[in-house]
Amino acid sequence: MRFTPALLPALLLGLSSAVSPAVAAFAPPAAFKNVNLVHIVSAEKNYVKETINVLVENIASSPQQEYYLAIPSDKFAHIGGFEVKDRKDAKAGSFATEAVDDTHIRITLPTPLAPGAQQTLGITYYFLSAYRPLPALIAQDHKQYLVYDFSAYAPSAYETTKQKTEVKFPNSDVPDYTKFEGGEKSLVQKQGSKLTYGPFDTQPAGALRPVSARFEFTKPVSHVERLERDIEVSHWGGNVAFEERYQLINRGANLSSLFNRVKWAQSAFYNPQTFALKELKFPLRPGSADAYYTDVIGNVSTSRFRSGKREALLEIKPRYPVFGGWTFPFTIGWNADATTFLRRLNNSYVLNVPFLEGPKQPEGVEYETVRLQILLPEGAENVKYWANIPSSSIATSTLTTHKTFLDTKGRTAVIIVARNLVDEFRDREVTVTYDYPLLASLRKPIVVFASVLSLFVAAYLIGNVELKFSKK
Repeated sequence: MRFTPALLPALLLGLSSAVSPAVAAFAPPAAFKNVNLVHIVSAEKNYVKETINVLVENIASSPQQEYYLAIPSDKFAHIGGFEVKDRKDAKAGSFATEAVDDTHIRITLPTPLAPGAQQTLGITYYFLSAYRPLPALIAQDHKQYLVYDFSAYAPSAYETTKQKTEVKFPNSDVPDYTKFEGGEKSLVQKQGSKLTYGPFDTQPAGALRPVSARFEFTKPVSHVERLERDIEVSHWGGNVAFEERYQLINRGANLSSLFNRVKWAQSAFYNPQTFALKELKFPLRPGSADAYYTDVIGNVSTSRFRSGKREALLEIKPRYPVFGGWTFPFTIGWNADATTFLRRLNNSYVLNVPFLEGPKQPEGVEYETVRLQILLPEGAENVKYWANIPSSSIATSTLTTHKTFLDTKGRTAVIIVARNLVDEFRDREVTVTYDYPLLASLRKPIVVFASVLSLFVAAYLIGNVELKFSKK
């Protein structure tokens, strides 16, 4: 190829890009040391709850306010519900958390920690889609076993002087788990349904020690891929309407053969433990009414709803037992008195509704994506909102306009999308404040009156039209 001056910039650009160093991964400053750490892993439900209670010390020469937590990159996408508190000061509330990259979470302390000072942190988070069934295929009346892979060393971005890990299982049937020895002293102990790894001596930052445990899980592994939750507020009707659309899947072991309905019917007489999902129970606010339940086929009658002044409960049964690998899309809805959730404060209104309700099951339920939409009355102004869930779980939150029947300019809609939540966040509330002027409250009756009047005028005019041919 003939060299020309026009090729020089492109050649230099390609050369510079070829020799430029790769962007270095984020490395937190070594400003802290973990003096004592206790790592508690709960595998008692179909999601994993991890708690790290750690005494941290500022080893830097200046005050420090940012503490970093290192998370294995293969688990980062499935983590959620981060909450950090001072274990010795419950009134301090939750600390601010933020993802720095796909391996580190930044925790901002309320006040900078002085050099040499110590503070005890309680860090809680959840792992979704954490297990894998082993064996992956079983008969419908066999035991289900799950495997959880984790680290005997707690994930940390700092040197840890002393630590141990405790793992809790649903029962004592834990046939396989990683064992290792440390000198003359065993570093793993099993007592009933609990495993203890450690205590371990000083470990450097980022140290991991992979281990795994296989345990019996007698319940379904209920995983909601997507929940769409709509809440519509009506001032004229004095009503708050709820509707929830679920995409649920059982992530447990799959059946090794075709489903045997006769065997399933026989088991109803002695009710054995099963890894199939048979029913769901939805505790609702007292006074809830008009509950309904449908699936992709249509209305389902295998449900029971009890409502009263003290409690309300919706119980539903799928058309078929949901075994491992099976999906179950369905919809539920109900109405509630607006006074239960809405109150007037001066010239404004305050709405408090649960961000997440959903089924309450002994084995727990995990939610990959939750989309909440709150429809306010048409004409609502100065809308503000706040969700009492971990900010790190909120993917997006927006204000938009939604048009329905007889709307003129549309209703204000609050839309919040959250990821990686669990049923332990049931009843965490969303607070919405808004103004609702008198003219806005009269908009709907005026529109209805004008529509009916226009209909009568149009009917009158059409009735006076002469359709017959006249004779000259």
